[in-house]
Amino acid sequence: MKEISTGIIPVFPSFYKVKDAPSEPDLKAICIFAAIGFFLDQDTYWKDEKVMRPGTITSLDDHGCLINSASRFEWYYQPRQISFEQALAEFTSLFEHIVKDQVQDSPVILPLSGGLDSRSQALALLRLRNEVSSYSYSFSGGYPESKIARKVAEVCKFPFKEFQIPAGYLWQELDELAQINKCFSEFTHPRQMAVLPELKNMHGIFSLGHWGDVLFDKGAPEDLTEKDEVSHLLKGVVKKSGMELAVSLWEAWGLEGRFEVYIKERISDLLSAIKIENSSARIRAFKSMYWAPRWTSTNLAIFASANPVSLPYYDDRMCEFICEIPEAYLANRRLQLAYIKQHKDLGKITWEAHKPFNLNNYPFNKVPYNLPYRVISKVQRESAALVGKKYIQRNWELQFLGSKNEQNLLNYLYEDSFKEFIPPTIVKEFYKKFKEEDGVQFSHSVSTLLTLSVWNKKFNHGTAN
Repeated sequence: MKEISTGIIPVFPSFYKVKDAPSEPDLKAICIFAAIGFFLDQDTYWKDEKVMRPGTITSLDDHGCLINSASRFEWYYQPRQISFEQALAEFTSLFEHIVKDQVQDSPVILPLSGGLDSRSQALALLRLRNEVSSYSYSFSGGYPESKIARKVAEVCKFPFKEFQIPAGYLWQELDELAQINKCFSEFTHPRQMAVLPELKNMHGIFSLGHWGDVLFDKGAPEDLTEKDEVSHLLKGVVKKSGMELAVSLWEAWGLEGRFEVYIKERISDLLSAIKIENSSARIRAFKSMYWAPRWTSTNLAIFASANPVSLPYYDDRMCEFICEIPEAYLANRRLQLAYIKQHKDLGKITWEAHKPFNLNNYPFNKVPYNLPYRVISKVQRESAALVGKKYIQRNWELQFLGSKNEQNLLNYLYEDSFKEFIPPTIVKEFYKKFKEEDGVQFSHSVSTLLTLSVWNKKFNHGTAN
């Protein structure tokens, strides 16, 4: 017998086999993947393979089949009667203690962005005096995200590298990416694949800021009904055109009932099992149980293929801390903002979500104060368009647009064996909508079909039928 304990937010998935279940694709699970971009709860591509739930202790037999599983942690909301200053002091101590525990005295590799999570880590690492090398990347022809990251590195005196994500890199990296993430997320999101060789040449432990933005913000308005909570989650997780693709697959495969009812019932059942009354805390718990492990964690394996990883916001102690902090202190990133602003120069750097404003003046990111920036930004985009340049905002634009990219994409979408799994009429319909109607709206569906094509070719030994 083998016993496995999973983290409250697992960094990597742990799998088990379902005894006597058929070894065939789980079509209902794949439909949910098509709708939301990740597998829900314990689902995988297969009926006889499941993922262990977060915060559990699971016993397996010698064949990897489930014997039993018991919870070791349940999300809760019991806010302590403490001042904001006390909460900030506790967070500061805990966060820096966790970072130190995770990296010890090792050199650290810090990916920097224009947001708050990596900036909070920069401050912690600066105080801990570890050897830190930092980097960031921007899309070729897009917003220079690295400009903000470079300023953070300069303030902290960290060595810094800037990478450009080039057009069409995906097709050279697709086979390796599929082996790393096993097709558990669509392929246009993990842009770190474009610079993986460079990451492998770095030395140290990655300190990754994933999930800080969810833990340290409100999950939802606090007075929602349970019905409203389900609607709120569906609105948050279902991708543009994802529901449309999932319904098409559900009907093509002849599955019983209606997909819209099925996914709503799945989410409602999972949400009902979380015994928290406060809507904001309850939805944060839901996201941390089902979204973080199955979406956010999926591509951490890419970083791990280059160097060891550490994630301070994933730490069990951080999750337990969150359960006892009043929602008013978590909402609107209050604790993270106050922590970073302890270093005056870091607080003066632009916050990408509120550019061109910084951590001190971001409340002015509203009309009329932000009008000059919005006008200038629009003029720059329109000027670029006039000379034939496209302002790149999303990775799929670099990987799907243009004749070479299009040919590579079509080779996968119309691959012979894929026609046996997903009807070509569905592929043709969604690709046509992507090309002729709305690329932004249908990019998720096309990327999902690409992912399913690669999975079908590499891992599927049967077809839908």
